[in-house]
Amino acid sequence: MSVGLPTGHGDVKGWRDETDPCVTTAQTPVPPLTRSALFAMALACGTAVANIYYNQPMLGMIAARFPAGGVAGLVATLTQVGYALGLLLLLPLGDLYERRRLIVVQFVAVAVASAGAALSTSAWSLLAASLALGAASTVAQQIVPFVAILAEPSRRGAAIGFVMSGLLTGILFSRTLAGFVAEHFGWQTMFWVAVPIALGSALLMRLCLPVHRPNRSLHYGALLASLVGLWRGEPVLRRAGFTQGMLFAAFTAFWTILALRLQQPAFHLGPDVAGLFGVVGAVGVAMAPLAGRMADRRGPYVVIALGTSVALLAWLVFGLWESVIGMVVGVMLLDFGVQVALVSHQHLIYGLHPEYKSRLNTVFMTTMFFGGSLGSIGAAFAWHHLGWFGVSLFGGALALVAMLSQWRAHRLQAATA
Repeated sequence: MSVGLPTGHGDVKGWRDETDPCVTTAQTPVPPLTRSALFAMALACGTAVANIYYNQPMLGMIAARFPAGGVAGLVATLTQVGYALGLLLLLPLGDLYERRRLIVVQFVAVAVASAGAALSTSAWSLLAASLALGAASTVAQQIVPFVAILAEPSRRGAAIGFVMSGLLTGILFSRTLAGFVAEHFGWQTMFWVAVPIALGSALLMRLCLPVHRPNRSLHYGALLASLVGLWRGEPVLRRAGFTQGMLFAAFTAFWTILALRLQQPAFHLGPDVAGLFGVVGAVGVAMAPLAGRMADRRGPYVVIALGTSVALLAWLVFGLWESVIGMVVGVMLLDFGVQVALVSHQHLIYGLHPEYKSRLNTVFMTTMFFGGSLGSIGAAFAWHHLGWFGVSLFGGALALVAMLSQWRAHRLQAATA
């Protein structure tokens, strides 16, 4: 089914296609975004997205518990695949159901999936729980477009940047928490710890978020079909998703292999140290609000170009400086590059169709996280056959592709300006 979306790019605010059953006919008033709600949404984003990264510093311990069939690598991969599938199948529901209730329900689902992982007694049950946990954790991406809806247009980038700083904090410190808990209490305990965190986040969202309903009831099939029209009709969205997908693949390639790399005889370091690398990457958190403000003032393309270049530099450091200090420097560069590009890409795409924010985020984030799955799979293959050198080549190639894609997007934008 065609949704009649226009080709081209830029701000098409106010555009409507009355033949599209997925388009609202009137703009529903929304309450203003308060400081307390913004802070609560940033915190909840962090606790939600943390669930897909808890396993990374624990992969060595999981591999020892389930040594056959490369289960540890599959746990990381299936969590990312589950997240990508959740983005595709669950995230569009934000344009269909009342947003606050949807967010609360998904947090409860996160708690259930975490309990399933903690109770796993076989590789198959752990893999199934990992897939479900990844899908439920997409609640973080229900929150981000809600911020874009509530924020004033002139401050959209700054608001997104603030909430993304919470999300990035969750990504980074999840590894630190998981590494500490796994080292001292076992990897299953970390999944038990995640249960009350998710339930507490559900309560916080119930208390702090305003009610927000879509203007028209939609059919789920029509909702999903409209994603095809968005992909076909918005080249800016396609390029943003591809570029960020390659960057995120480079990002997950490093974090998927880090714990295995640190266990090698050259380092002899455990999951607690692997988790501490999340603290090192906190520079990306600090830069997220700044990236949003820069995108508001100078446009997102400059910031995205900076991010892709720094990510490529990070993989050069990983490949050429083989020491713990080199890895620390590389992590700081990689997290900075990936995160500032992410904030700027979101600022860019949310200006395309004000009434489609959940579906725009669906297309963008699904593309990005399928890229992340590619990064996990490719890194595991490179590690098995070529070791750290192969992983460095793979990650560097991904970052290079992202940089070239961004250069092409910037030239096209300049030509049509």
